[in-house]
Amino acid sequence: MSNQRDPNYRLQILEKDAETSFPFLASDEKSATNRNPEPLGPVQTAGQRQTKNWVHFVAGGFGGMVGAVITCPLDVVKTRLQSDVYHSLYNQTPKSSNPIVKAGQHLKETGSVLRNLYVNEGVRALFKGLGPNLVGVIPARSINFFTYGSTKEIISSNFNGGNEAAWIHLASGLSAGFVTSTATNPIWLIKTRLQLDKSKGKHYKNSYDCFKHIMKYEGFRSLYKGLSASYLGGIESTLQWVLYEQMKSFVNRKSFETYGNDASKKTTKDHILEWSARSGAAGAAKFVASLITYPHEVVRTRLRQAPLEATGKPKYTGLIQCFKLVVKEEGLVSMYGGLTPHLLRTVPNSIIMFGTWEIVVRLLS
Repeated sequence: MSNQRDPNYRLQILEKDAETSFPFLASDEKSATNRNPEPLGPVQTAGQRQTKNWVHFVAGGFGGMVGAVITCPLDVVKTRLQSDVYHSLYNQTPKSSNPIVKAGQHLKETGSVLRNLYVNEGVRALFKGLGPNLVGVIPARSINFFTYGSTKEIISSNFNGGNEAAWIHLASGLSAGFVTSTATNPIWLIKTRLQLDKSKGKHYKNSYDCFKHIMKYEGFRSLYKGLSASYLGGIESTLQWVLYEQMKSFVNRKSFETYGNDASKKTTKDHILEWSARSGAAGAAKFVASLITYPHEVVRTRLRQAPLEATGKPKYTGLIQCFKLVVKEEGLVSMYGGLTPHLLRTVPNSIIMFGTWEIVVRLLS
């Protein structure tokens, strides 16, 4: 009797009773004495469900297609401003040292190129290279999203207990960039050649004619000109993925703090605002990544363009040689030729592409 009156003894009895009954708390029955214990674990919400990799493949391709069609005219302008063929033609106005004035000059220059394209070469010139661009964008984005998602899943599940981390995003982005660049470089080379081909006295009738010409006169290896610069460009896509994941994680945390796991509390407006925030994060990530890594774009365009010296020898023979020669002949500022139309194209393109990708993923999941 003395033991039963002891507070410590009564506390031990209560602890044992709690330990015995705890496994049955997962049951949805009021009386669970006749049920087997059920393991308690975290509730899986809709946002935590694993999306199948083929869904990322399809959604990435569709998102890339929509973005490419809408922003194609600015892609043509960017390519021309990067090339040495059009560099002297479009860069006749001295640039101001004031960054704000210079930005205005770049915008005016971009508008001028668009207008000249439309007036002198017609509407179709604004969509030059769209065919090979789509042929390149759709598999490139499909491969990129598929490889990134697959690599992230494999690394996180095998090396980090199923949890994501910045280093996993970094490794996944590098993997996706390497695979995508290797698989699609020939397509981008043909697209670049077509966009730099003048409408009067042009060399190529279409994408297939360009492909035949390259194979006949330059050989198979020429299809991979600029590949080294493309690998360097993988740093841009990797940086974009890492920044995007961090921004998206921030948006998701804010949503969880406000609504918890109960998505039914969200109104249609809340869903649209969150989707817009995640899509905007993709655009912001692309903007930062492009500013840091843009010079590789110019080098890659020059290598794919493959101009010849007066002697008939290739002007650019490699990544480093091309970079040094362009800086020597045209100045360091030329490494940012076409930056304005590039940003005007890639930032909204990323917003459209990632926004479309997320919608398609939700529909297919």
